[in-house]
Amino acid sequence: MAETDDTWSSNANEALTVSLVTPVAGQLKTVSSFHPKFTYPIFGEEEQIFGYQNLKINLRYNASDMRPHLSTTYGKKFKAIGDTEPADIEEMLRPFLPAVAFQKSKEFEQTVTSLPENWTPPGDKVQEFNTSQKGHTFEVWRGSLGDRAVKQLVSRIQILVSLFIEGGTPLDVDEPDADRWTVFFLYTKYTDPATKRQVYMFGGYCTVYRFYLYQPPSPPASPAEKAQKDDLDLGDGNFDLSQLPCRSRISQFIIIPSFQGKGVGSHFYQAIFSQYLKHPQTVELTVEDPNEAFDDMRDLCDLSYLRTVPDFLKLRINTSIKLPRDGAVPKTIIDPEAYEKLRRKVKIAPRQFARALEMQLMSQLPDSVRPGITTDEEETTSNPKAAEEHEYGLWKLLVKARLYRQHKDILGQLDVAERLEKLEETVASVEFEYARLLVLLESRVNKSRQELENSSNGKRKAEDAAEEESASKKARVEDA
Repeated sequence: MAETDDTWSSNANEALTVSLVTPVAGQLKTVSSFHPKFTYPIFGEEEQIFGYQNLKINLRYNASDMRPHLSTTYGKKFKAIGDTEPADIEEMLRPFLPAVAFQKSKEFEQTVTSLPENWTPPGDKVQEFNTSQKGHTFEVWRGSLGDRAVKQLVSRIQILVSLFIEGGTPLDVDEPDADRWTVFFLYTKYTDPATKRQVYMFGGYCTVYRFYLYQPPSPPASPAEKAQKDDLDLGDGNFDLSQLPCRSRISQFIIIPSFQGKGVGSHFYQAIFSQYLKHPQTVELTVEDPNEAFDDMRDLCDLSYLRTVPDFLKLRINTSIKLPRDGAVPKTIIDPEAYEKLRRKVKIAPRQFARALEMQLMSQLPDSVRPGITTDEEETTSNPKAAEEHEYGLWKLLVKARLYRQHKDILGQLDVAERLEKLEETVASVEFEYARLLVLLESRVNKSRQELENSSNGKRKAEDAAEEESASKKARVEDA
């Protein structure tokens, strides 16, 4: 059938445009616009929409309260033939958007232009930061999904999970234990040049779930303590569950494309991490199924933070240990007590903390043995000393021990020779990954240092110019 060929199929990722708008002089101005990465959860694995030519699906959001509005335009629409009919776009999108998204365009525009100028995001502002985005101050707001305002905002933006997180699942905002979800909203605040008013613009959000952590009670130290525990008044059983120890897990983390690649995501993650460092009930902050990009950002952020912790910098390879010949891994390559005490203090999960420390220790290896990203022409010809080879050998043994624990079920099925070969291959891969991340981190540090120097130089030049211009004026000192 000629009329059912590809001329009636549209690529869903290209057809759908998400935009953020803000009112200016009674009109709506688009401040950000982008296409999704994925649409298969909505339109199927092929990400194709049948039945239209020149199809355009516009999902507009008010940039502040993220009130959505869906509209669809097209050049031609396929006339149904039997069971072959055009896709019902609105019906396919209904499970992913609140009912308000399907109201008339006029109602959307009236509501957006009438939003109070003193509007603020729901929850509490917990942190703000600046990046290279000139004129923009970013704010982090935190609230519970049990809060109606937070729930409303999340229900409006949940579709972003399907559009930008592969395999991502939107939350059930009506679930009974909604208050176990904490939501962090990222907003940028800037002065609109046309109206001179302060404007909030959505930049992303993150959801964190609280898992209650069972901790076995420690046995009483003495009969007197046992008697005291036996007499303990447990009350009527009504107590605040939020005060129980927990593992807090980052579930969804989204930065809209307009702010990606500018360091905004790193600042947002660091702001969230700092909140849980101060949260007495949280024992560990973990991440659910992170993708590669998030893994990189997390590695760099965690290592940057840990390098500010004196006890982390004290963790060094114990080079007095001899390399074993029987395959047993010494437990004191790193001081185990200091290691675990610090890990618990910084609330980083075991595997993530181990990776951060392995990166740090690799960065401290002597140049002659330190793995790096090199070509054949760049490889060093220096001969490492025996002590340097020994330190490198201990570092590799530390990494191999962690990898073996992590993949014990698979590696345990191999014979010894093949197991050692696989471990050696995996360590080589880890070395390359760490070298790449360390280069990225060094590049970020240098960039931040350069920006700081440029900022300082600009400030100094401005101060010098002001002094020259008003040298005859008496200086005035004011209280800060």
